[in-house]
Amino acid sequence: MLQSEIDGLSLELRGAVEAAGDLEALERIRVEVLGRKGRVTELLKGLGKMAPEQRLRIAPALNALKDGVAAALEQRRDRLKAAELDARLAAERLDLSLPARPEGEGRVHPVSQVMDELVAIFSDMGFTVAEGPDIEDDFHNFTALNIPPEHPARQMMDTFYLKPRPDGQRMVLRTHTSPVQIRTMRDNPPPYRIIVPGRTYRCDSDQTHTPMFHQVEGLVIDRDTHMGHLKGTLVEFCRAFFEVAEVKMRFRPSHFPFTEPSAEVDIGCSRKSGELRIGEGEDWLEILGCGMVHPKVLQNCGLDPEEWQGFAWGMGIDRIAMLKYGIPDLRAFFDCDLRWLRHYGFVPLDQPSLGRGLSR
Repeated sequence: MLQSEIDGLSLELRGAVEAAGDLEALERIRVEVLGRKGRVTELLKGLGKMAPEQRLRIAPALNALKDGVAAALEQRRDRLKAAELDARLAAERLDLSLPARPEGEGRVHPVSQVMDELVAIFSDMGFTVAEGPDIEDDFHNFTALNIPPEHPARQMMDTFYLKPRPDGQRMVLRTHTSPVQIRTMRDNPPPYRIIVPGRTYRCDSDQTHTPMFHQVEGLVIDRDTHMGHLKGTLVEFCRAFFEVAEVKMRFRPSHFPFTEPSAEVDIGCSRKSGELRIGEGEDWLEILGCGMVHPKVLQNCGLDPEEWQGFAWGMGIDRIAMLKYGIPDLRAFFDCDLRWLRHYGFVPLDQPSLGRGLSR
């Protein structure tokens, strides 16, 4: 075989490769040329029958032919794939300039809306958002928070326990977001100013309770923090959240294992004509619990209660959403009823802010 014949074959095969109109045609050419019985493959098999001098002359040319055709096939394959992708993208293109159909417009769930409102309010006060796992161990969920072993909250009637681990430890679905406070204090140096919104779980279900619900807790730890700071923070929160100029508040003595002293907070309201109005009237409505962080909790987190002190509070996000937006039944929050969501939901792009108003 002469070199001129090999060069002619190379031009012929490269021309066939370039003429392939799609990937299927290109694959047929590859099999015909480089397959087990392809034209180039058969020529390479014939090297064994040649004289040594001829083999030394022809073998490099045939290998170069094979490599050149393989490279041409690969380049053509890449171009065909790119062209195929461009055609597909052109065929599947969406005209995003068209307005959304009213029936297809989504709504933000009231719980998500209230979470955004809480973040907007407390961020303006200098708080940051902290997060933690939904599945907790006994130490973070109970022990570190000064909850004794005999406390009812530890009983299976109130708490969702998981199957025991090989070491016998039983994890729980967190019953409050307070474990995130513990994790923050143990993992970071003070001072702290955080809020912790998130899901919590308890064995309870009725018109005002569900097995899974949402809480937000706040924590402030510093050297000179006192109850006056706690009251001022909560007063400003209620004014901003309920969007009223003034709100009556009272602090009733209470007991929580993780705070001392502890208090429950009521706000003034009116229920005339079956309508609930916040900030006016002679009735009272409980909205949250709070208090100064118990010294034992600080010690469990490695903080010296002689140097550091602070306050904490917690409230149900679902509950304050019901109060603010007049939602009568908590269970409807989790029914996945689009009619309910269209009625109580919020426009997605209308993000809450103190400047423009939280619930415009």
